[in-house]
Amino acid sequence: MRTILLIDDEPMMLELLSLYISPAGYHCIKKESAADGLTYLESNSVDLILLDIMMPDMDGWEACREIRKHWDTPIIMLTARSEKSDIVKGLQYGADDYISKPFDEEELLARIDAVLRRHKPLSTRISFQGLLLDTESHHLQYQEKDISLTPKEFALMKLFLSNQNKVFTREHLITTIWGYEVSTEDRTIDSHVRNLRDKLRKAGFPADHFLQTVWGVGYKWVTKE
Repeated sequence: MRTILLIDDEPMMLELLSLYISPAGYHCIKKESAADGLTYLESNSVDLILLDIMMPDMDGWEACREIRKHWDTPIIMLTARSEKSDIVKGLQYGADDYISKPFDEEELLARIDAVLRRHKPLSTRISFQGLLLDTESHHLQYQEKDISLTPKEFALMKLFLSNQNKVFTREHLITTIWGYEVSTEDRTIDSHVRNLRDKLRKAGFPADHFLQTVWGVGYKWVTKE
């Protein structure tokens, strides 16, 4: 069953969307703010996001830009605004489609189906030098030997393997893994990376060759020694 994340500050709209979408075979996750939606995405994968624009604190346009910094999940913007400039703005920020309120139930479902057809699904498995990470089951193996990770360690591993050779600052890792509203210090990141390295080493994987420290900046996963 495919999962759709609904982000709208109006509880009644969330209920209405779920009422429309669930009978079509989708699992709906409802969040009443962009911040809550972003926090959910940090630890969970979804197939599509229905994102309202007019929300307090962080509007849909800003949320769309933040989502696009980290994920390529398809986004359909929902709004009462129908001006051409607003539609263009949403698409420029990374939205895949745009539908105005009030919307027709059949049109909404048709747009969801069309966006999902266009979006090429990514494999739930990432392999690297004998490592096999399954993003769906949250499982990591090295040469068929299980490696037990905490949720934060798994999120770090997934981020590194999905973005090889990219340098991540400690601030970026804190925001991505722990969230915007959590107070976390740099040494917490260092501790989690150290523990992750230790677990990989104990499984026989040469972690130090690939999970490297970029002094004064953060960390990166390199593709070769």
